[in-house]
Amino acid sequence: MRIARFALAGQDPQYGIIELAIDGGDNPDSIATLTSDPLAGVAVNYTGERHDLDEVRLLSPVIPRSKVIGVGKNYADHAAEMGGEVPEAPLLFFKPNTSVIGPNETIIRPAGVTDLQYEGELAVVIGRICKQVPVERVPDVIFGYTIGNDVTARDWQRTDGQWARAKGSDTFLPLGPWINTHLTLDEAGKLEIETRLGDDVRQHGSTSQMVRGVAELVSYITQSITLLPGDVILTGTPAGVGPMEPGDEVHVSVTGLGTLSNPVADE
Repeated sequence: MRIARFALAGQDPQYGIIELAIDGGDNPDSIATLTSDPLAGVAVNYTGERHDLDEVRLLSPVIPRSKVIGVGKNYADHAAEMGGEVPEAPLLFFKPNTSVIGPNETIIRPAGVTDLQYEGELAVVIGRICKQVPVERVPDVIFGYTIGNDVTARDWQRTDGQWARAKGSDTFLPLGPWINTHLTLDEAGKLEIETRLGDDVRQHGSTSQMVRGVAELVSYITQSITLLPGDVILTGTPAGVGPMEPGDEVHVSVTGLGTLSNPVADE
């Protein structure tokens, strides 16, 4: 199931289920509207309304209730290209929910930033309140998976000594285009990730290359941090990170999750 958040012109955001056309079929891609947010803990039903996808604007499929937790250097090749080694324990950082934008929304390079970079990632969406989750129970707390772009002001990251500004500025977390709720943990560990800048492939890797998989990350985080429904975990990025410039468009694709595209502009 592909859960999306969308808006029609002049209306408030709504939630729906994406229905993709079969190749060669007569039915266009569409979205079936739901009565409420599936992560809100209330009964959800179809409203009976359906819209063609080209009639709606897809938004970030989730606005995290309390936090986004990023995992740094979770791919050995990326750790190496950053001039370091994989940490002995997962390296965690926070991004505020005010950094979240949706598909096709603009990534804004703040004034003074000279090295704005993309980081295509698999993102995990949490489905229930959880703390101290054993590895074997992690599937019970995952709502689904989406795509994230952990936008980073690399020059601020180098000079600030901590990453709040470098990774938490407004527009620094595109998410989308939808949440896939049917992936198993095993499938989530075998997804291809590709980041393109325009037509040029800049990152190409697989979640099988993660040093610590989804189950280990979720379990580790919940030993000390309570996760809430709608919280998001960014699982790390493969090698190939690099700069984006105003006028560029960055596209992050993950197997089974679609493509997340965003243009880049100056403040």
